[in-house]
Amino acid sequence: MKRKRINFILTILIAVLLGQFLPWWSIMVAVFITSCFISLKKSAVFFVPFLAIALLWAAHAFYLSNTNDFILAKKVAFLLHLQGNQFLLILLSGVFGGIAAGVTGIFGKQCSLLFGFSKK
Repeated sequence: MKRKRINFILTILIAVLLGQFLPWWSIMVAVFITSCFISLKKSAVFFVPFLAIALLWAAHAFYLSNTNDFILAKKVAFLLHLQGNQFLLILLSGVFGGIAAGVTGIFGKQCSLLFGFSKK
């Protein structure tokens, strides 16, 4: 349980730090780093990074949308046939970021096993 918490918190911290200097894909670099050096087991390899980045992206999208009263989010939600539901758009943004993070978590775990950073 302790490894999961450490991985979760470190993933968010590294993603926020890298997000200051790199584009959106910096979350995958953060997840790769934490997955290589903090070994998780079974489905936690996917779900811990998924939840960390989904929470981060959804919170960030909500913050950015809230600053302009969700005007842009409503327009984009109409374009994506979400009936203007900006909160569904924010949720989908978090889910898509989480899926990218989860897949990268699996890749990082496999690379750590391949190169000997961690043991099973």
